[in-house]
Amino acid sequence: MATAKIQKTIARQQEKISEGQFYEAHQQLRVIASRYVKSENWDAAIDLLYGGALALLKAGQGGSGGDLGIFLLDVLGKGGKEVGVEEKSKLLTILRAFPRREPTKKRFVTEMINWSGRVGEHPLGDPELHHVAGSIFAEECEPYEAERHLALGTKDSPEQLAKCEYEWYTQDDSHTAALYAARAIFPYLLVGNLRSANKAHLIFTSRLNNGNKSVSVQEVSSKSSDMRVYPVLPLLNFLGLLLLAVQRGSSDLYKQLAKHYAPHVKEVGVWDDALNQIGEMYFGIRIPRQGNPLFDMMGSMMGFGGGSPKPKPKKAEVAPPPPADVD
Repeated sequence: MATAKIQKTIARQQEKISEGQFYEAHQQLRVIASRYVKSENWDAAIDLLYGGALALLKAGQGGSGGDLGIFLLDVLGKGGKEVGVEEKSKLLTILRAFPRREPTKKRFVTEMINWSGRVGEHPLGDPELHHVAGSIFAEECEPYEAERHLALGTKDSPEQLAKCEYEWYTQDDSHTAALYAARAIFPYLLVGNLRSANKAHLIFTSRLNNGNKSVSVQEVSSKSSDMRVYPVLPLLNFLGLLLLAVQRGSSDLYKQLAKHYAPHVKEVGVWDDALNQIGEMYFGIRIPRQGNPLFDMMGSMMGFGGGSPKPKPKKAEVAPPPPADVD
């Protein structure tokens, strides 16, 4: 908890902020915090920057408040603070206070995740921080940012990601459902999280069934599994069967699927890299690699080689398939 001295300092700057003296308050808070940092009074610097960032953000000063938030993250790092409950609470309170679409927010989120990855037990960033950041971006209709974070979030993240992708899909043609469903499923498969991939698939298809009555669906049951089949959406069927193949660990089933749905997958044109990685991860199917072996080795050592960029499905560029029998 902030000391009486820190509280007085924040109160004085709050007065300036309420009078519209945003620049003066921002600069003074920075100067005072820098003094605490110089004397290695980390707790005082953290409390001051936290209070100052919140005051500016609540006044709609996203740039200045964000700057103090980023300064706070720098102090957390220099002060050797761990990813504890108090630290996360402060950071998430600041994050929620950002105005919608404030550009500085993305940098704050990046720095926050990077800090948690350096000092916490999750090298790719703390799952709770990822979840809250991703959920906020989803609410603000920024699906690309939402995807990045929700894929590395908590057990509650698949629901948020599936809802985000479905809302995005509703602005597109009905036959493009699989493109958006894949954006909720592939990220989890690629980080080895089959349970979340299945959950995302279930939530997306449930919303599709309830929200788009023009898409016909059939329930198919067997002794080992139940599945929804979409007669005119073969790629959505492919995604459901892909999850089943992963669950069973059946490379033969995967190869059959890949062959049967190859024309449809080819038409999408952006799933190849993801499917190649899934084939290698879950079924031991080596990704064919071409090029100069010496260059590839040097590229790997120097950090500039290795792999294709993450696939980015294009919006509504797949022609609607003609009505067909159940795939």
